[in-house]
Amino acid sequence: MKTSDFDYDLPQELIAQTPAEPRDSSRLMLASRADGSLEHRTFRDLPNYLRAGDVMVFNDSRVMPARLYGTRSTGGKVELLLLSRLSPGMWRALVRPGRRMQPGVEFQIPDANGEPVITGQIHEANADGTRIVSLSDEDRLDAVGVVPLPPYIHAPLADSERYQTVYSNAKGSVAAPTAGLHFTPELLDEVRALGVETAFVTLHVGWDSFRPIKTDDVSSHKMHSEYFSIDEETAQTISRAKREGRRVISVGTTAVRLLEHAARLHAESKPLSAANEDVLVADSGWADIFITPGFRFRVVDALVTNFHLPKSTLLMLTSALAGKDLLFKAYEEAVTQRYRFYSFGDAMFLF
Repeated sequence: MKTSDFDYDLPQELIAQTPAEPRDSSRLMLASRADGSLEHRTFRDLPNYLRAGDVMVFNDSRVMPARLYGTRSTGGKVELLLLSRLSPGMWRALVRPGRRMQPGVEFQIPDANGEPVITGQIHEANADGTRIVSLSDEDRLDAVGVVPLPPYIHAPLADSERYQTVYSNAKGSVAAPTAGLHFTPELLDEVRALGVETAFVTLHVGWDSFRPIKTDDVSSHKMHSEYFSIDEETAQTISRAKREGRRVISVGTTAVRLLEHAARLHAESKPLSAANEDVLVADSGWADIFITPGFRFRVVDALVTNFHLPKSTLLMLTSALAGKDLLFKAYEEAVTQRYRFYSFGDAMFLF
């Protein structure tokens, strides 16, 4: 399998720069795995394609103000993008300028008045270009940090909440689980009124959402770990649905990665002779699962997702669920029909 197998041509003007208003007015493509058919609707039509008894799983991670601007103690501007919290006060981060931000370098992050409120230091330089940094006062991050937007979005965002889902709760992501951006509180109520169960899990979205695959050999790509958590109630809700033959619908690829990672861990922890009736149990930890075509899904039956970057791990994941031929047929149709792509773009329901 080659990375170049997952390339496609996308006109730059189809990369959405602003979110749809209202949220559920975005377009929705329906892609049937049963017969390969494609239909075009709007996102608020989604309830028409759900069934009583379905379980929809949402990632409730919230984007943190992870971008910091400051100065080195020796002078010169610096920029940090916090990727993940390793322990109290210790973070993995991307930094600029990289060649000047070496171990031992100290820096300051000022508030709006220019007063330094956080001090930090570079502790390690990793081979992948990241740094391990310490921060003196994490409680001040909300006051001085900026919610980061993906590098392909160039228009300023007037309201940072539009890059958060309406159900976001657990702060820790550097990018939004964007399939959820289409949901409004009213649409969620409508879904539940149909008899659809809604369940929430947490996976803090990391750098791999934007990081390109640098090799054409897919098998040599290493995923970064992302923190996940699934509670007992959600695990039991999903396990019960699987036992009863009801659909589990993931809202976004991040929830897919969490569910399939947790299910794989649980399956591997059981003796081969054990009756493993529950596909999931409560768990937390670090997920580094890389889903590509040929993967056997244990949990997810259907997926609500946006349109992803060429040659990306997310495009490979959706190809694994839909089948590559159907997915690329859908993408070709989306370009022809002038769908909007990426984080603020339109959506697809693979079922």
